Amino acid sequence: MNLVVVRHGRTEANASGKLLGRLDVTLDEVGRAQAERLAASVGHVDRVVSSPLTRTRETATAFGRPVEIDDRLIELDYGELDGRPLGDVPADVWSRWRADITFAPPGGESLLALGERVRAALDALAAGAGDETIAVVTHVSPIKAAVAWALGTTDEVTWRLFVAPASITRIDVNERGPIVRSFNEVAHLL
Repeated sequence: MNLVVVRHGRTEANASGKLLGRLDVTLDEVGRAQAERLAASVGHVDRVVSSPLTRTRETATAFGRPVEIDDRLIELDYGELDGRPLGDVPADVWSRWRADITFAPPGGESLLALGERVRAALDALAAGAGDETIAVVTHVSPIKAAVAWALGTTDEVTWRLFVAPASITRIDVNERGPIVRSFNEVAHLL
């Protein structure tokens, strides 16, 4: 199986530097163009699986295939921090978050909980996929969790990864397990 794990195109909230978790926003004009270039770069896929949020579903439609929704691929729940400018998050909150994967912002979700649900989604895809190429359209944090899953490492690694809007990460899965073929491809956007 080949997993093509892609981040949705840009939104106005992304462009303005805000934390964007469960807020359900649309792609902006740049994001729609990114989605088209992304799908053209990936080429043929057998299946498209998406987070339920609008920005991922809009990106997923660019592949021209039916879109399956998997709620486990939704972005991290930032709770009270959702929609807040990154610079407005208190330094002590960032420190706690980076030091402890069980930390959850008020009303939100921990990186550990996110990692568990993303690994379950990917395990389920891997169990039934055969030789398919599957586009997984999701968000920053689930992509980081997917890379941790493929590398067989813990969720602490997520703070050391940068995932650009409309980027491509390729993970092959064979009888020996997952293998990261590429990470954060963005040449199709240039």
